[in-house]
Amino acid sequence: MNDLRNPLQHALGLGSAKEGVNHWWRQRITAVALFFLGLWFMALVLMLMHGDYTSVRAALADPLNAVLMLVFIIALFWHMQLGLQVVIEDYVHTRWLGVVLQIAVRFYAVLAALLAALAVLRIALGR
Repeated sequence: MNDLRNPLQHALGLGSAKEGVNHWWRQRITAVALFFLGLWFMALVLMLMHGDYTSVRAALADPLNAVLMLVFIIALFWHMQLGLQVVIEDYVHTRWLGVVLQIAVRFYAVLAALLAALAVLRIALGR
């Protein structure tokens, strides 16, 4: 049967679009931050490529490198969560499965970021 309703009728009740711009900006800001932090990370890896374990620990114990690594970790997992959120919203059409996947992705991102940050802090504080 043909549906003769106005296309606006299909969109009513689906929620407001007020969050979309903030999500877009957060994704772009984390992408720009990851670009510059990625350059720093690559330079650090190249400098430490032939170093031993002690030199790597000493480099991460430097306060500047420790802070930059923590910011890199936070931006990386935040950007990952934002990107996977968009993928789930676009391609998972079963409502309950989308909600479960969103919760799982957010839980994983927070847990992985905390574990990585804990590892950096343990190295930086010498424990």
